[in-house]
Amino acid sequence: MTTERSAAFHMADIRNKRPTRRRAVAVGELRAGPVAFPMIVERRLPKGDALTMAEVAGMQGAKMASQLMPLCHPLSLELVRVRCEPVPAHHAIRVYCECAAEARTGVEMEALAGVNAALLTLYDLSKPVEPALAIGGIRLLFKEGGKKGLWLHPDGMREDERAHYKPLDLARLDGVRCAVITLSDRASSGEYEDRSGPELIDGLRKLGAEVTDIDILPDGIEPLAQRLRALAAGGVRLCLCTGGTGLSPRDLTPEALRSVADRRVDGLAELLRSESAKHTPLAWLSRAEAVQVEGMLVLALPGSPRAARQGMDILAPLLAHALAMIEGGTHA
Repeated sequence: MTTERSAAFHMADIRNKRPTRRRAVAVGELRAGPVAFPMIVERRLPKGDALTMAEVAGMQGAKMASQLMPLCHPLSLELVRVRCEPVPAHHAIRVYCECAAEARTGVEMEALAGVNAALLTLYDLSKPVEPALAIGGIRLLFKEGGKKGLWLHPDGMREDERAHYKPLDLARLDGVRCAVITLSDRASSGEYEDRSGPELIDGLRKLGAEVTDIDILPDGIEPLAQRLRALAAGGVRLCLCTGGTGLSPRDLTPEALRSVADRRVDGLAELLRSESAKHTPLAWLSRAEAVQVEGMLVLALPGSPRAARQGMDILAPLLAHALAMIEGGTHA
């Protein structure tokens, strides 16, 4: 009989996640009261300048998040910025902590740790003149990055907060006509259900795109080449293909794209390979391709649901900008 048992907790395994730019801002308040508040603002507390010390403590707290919380991943932070804002209306000091890094996991715990450290420091320096202090309203204001993009707290943001931090979401594809084509002999003959195409459709619709054309074609050059010409002539602006990018004799999707291309977009193809390789080294065997056919951007992704989903995450931040460039303009 064994006495061993599995732990009731574990650190999340993030090895297969792709590093992306992450940013988070947290906020909280110290209710200082009418006695301590002016002394904090005027920097007259007996222990010294509480506002400056709180900002230093907030930066230190953000950097020590993984030491304070056992399951928090240690991150190499690239930005920690702490800001203390007096709120005279209710004798409070509002503290913000902004953290950023390129990482496989978010930086929201670092931002929250920074806010808490700053608020506790304000409390410590203020208690000699006012023991009836209160800390509250601590929350994550927003976070950016990762496959989910921008997340805003349901309680919302004030206009001055939004203007100061300028949270960024993925550029939308609202109203853009798109097509999704799956290349597979077996799927086109009905031998198995296509699961890669629906991943791309779902990703496009989350960006607001109108997926007006959905096809499942057999592998080969001419069926796909004909369909791409028709879609471009019909006003479709973006076409995502999945399948046929490997090394088997029937994997001919790149050849089909090149046969109708007005120009190649090599940068996007290389981006797909290099970023996908952060998930799996097998990505370097993919012959992912990107071309322009008249006014339509066409991208060929590998033919597995996981690769399609990852490819959509990689491309999402760039698609609207690429389409704007094809139209001859810039995207805000």
